[in-house]
Formats: sequence, C-alpha cells, structure tokens
Amino acid sequence: MEWKSRRVEAILEQALAEDKATSDVTTALTIEPSLRAAATIIAKEECVLSGLGCIPRFLDIFARLDGKSSGRHEVISHPEIFDGVRLRKGQAVAVIRHNARVILACERVILNLMQRMSGIATLTRRYVDEIKGTGAKVLDTRKTIPGLRILDKYSVRCGGGENHRLDLSDGILIKNNHITLGGGIVKVLERAKERRKPGQTIDIEVRNHTELELALDHGAESLLLDNMTPAEVKKSVEFVRERGLKIPIEASGGITLENIRKYALAGSDYISVGALTHSAPAVDLSMRITAEIY
Repeated sequence: MEWKSRRVEAILEQALAEDKATSDVTTALTIEPSLRAAATIIAKEECVLSGLGCIPRFLDIFARLDGKSSGRHEVISHPEIFDGVRLRKGQAVAVIRHNARVILACERVILNLMQRMSGIATLTRRYVDEIKGTGAKVLDTRKTIPGLRILDKYSVRCGGGENHRLDLSDGILIKNNHITLGGGIVKVLERAKERRKPGQTIDIEVRNHTELELALDHGAESLLLDNMTPAEVKKSVEFVRERGLKIPIEASGGITLENIRKYALAGSDYISVGALTHSAPAVDLSMRITAEIY
C-alpha cells in the first residue's frame, strides 16, 4: 500500500476533518500542551492485521492541518508485526510516542480505520483457509464502502485474497443487465469484440447451461457462473473443459463460509465473495495511553 499516495491521503484527511480532530475541546481544556505520552495499540481478539501504515500518516496529516509544532512522533512495532500477520488476543500491535494532545485527537480515527481494515483481512483469511489445497482463489468485488475501496481491497490482499476489478474501467465484465439492455448475449458479445481495446479480455456472466453454451459459441473468454449451485458449477466446468477450453471460470453469488469449499471442489478457478467487504465485522482493537515520565 502506498500510504503517501494522494488518494489515500485524501481519505485520511477527510477522516480527521470529519472528527474535527484539530478542534478537540475536551483535550485542549484538560491536557497540558507540552505533555508527551506513549500509546499502545492492543489486539483484543485474534485477527489478521491490516492498516498499520495509517498511524504515522494520520499523525503527519494532523500536524499539517493543525499548523502547530507538537514535536516529533515515533511509531514502533516489532519486526514480526506487519500487515497480513495473524495477531493473538492481547498482543501489542504498535506503540506511538508523541504529544499527548495529538494522540488523543487521533485515537478514534486510527482505531476506526484499523479495526475495519483488519476486520476485512480477518474475514478474508477465513474464506481463504476454507479452500486451502483446492487450487481455487478467493476474489473480492466492488461491494465496498464508497470512498474506501482502495483500502478495502488492500485489506483483502492482507487476508490472502485477490482483487477483482478495482473500478469500472478495469476490465470488461458483461453482466445480466448489460445483456438485457444490450439485446442478448450474442449482440453484446459481438459489440464487445468489435469495440474493445487490444489486450482486453471479455468476461461474461451466465446463469444457466443455455446461457453458458451461447456465450462460449460467441467468443466468451472468461466466465462468471452466477448463483449456480455447486452441482451446477461442476457440470458447467466439466462442459467447458470437455470442449478443450482453458478459460478462467469464476463462481459468484450466495457464497458463504459453509459452502465455499464445495464451490472450490466443483472446479472453480475463482470464487468471488461480496461479504469480504460489505459485511466484515470490525475487529476489536484498543489504545492504552500513559504519560511519559522523564
């Protein structure tokens, strides 16, 4: 993750602005300006870490927005602590040494972001573990929180999953609504083949064997099997492979932790799971802050 990119910095800056972090009246009234503190972030449950790099960036952006000198900051973590690592309950994630007022002002935005990102990474790892040894790969979708997609998809990678399209410009994926509005599978495939740019692969969603056969007959180069049962996926995969085609096959729709292994064993190359980003519960992280004594 490029934490200093303009896109990521805009997200972090908006989080600080939303919380009016530079106008923390409670902290201003109760904490001496010169007090320095040490804050330890603790994992209160087993989880997979994501978002560690946001800590120094939040502190840097706060300093720029605040416009006041609050001294240097230091963020320390053990070499074995990094995004993607499994954390034990009670394990220390990082220690922040900085001006106490700044730590208190940034505490909630740091925890909010890391809890969400680690939640996505943790849930993704559970799905990845469920299909271990099958050869199938877990994909995310575009079902992300508006404005947070780059962080959501990074967290999926931290959990061992892979990213599908980042946005609508990132590949051709013909879905059911395109087929309906475009006049059917044959017409949309013909248009896509005629108008695509060099190197673009045509992926198309099919819901049954009739649509599958029609798509293959008219140039589909990648298949998304939508809302099929594991048995239907197995039959579809066998049909494609019997025709000598090695095109990628993705299963999607209704995938859960309880059934994902069945879809993997049915022969899917990829299995996309919207829940990774739209339903991942935040993990429980806390920040313990103490005054530094010199």
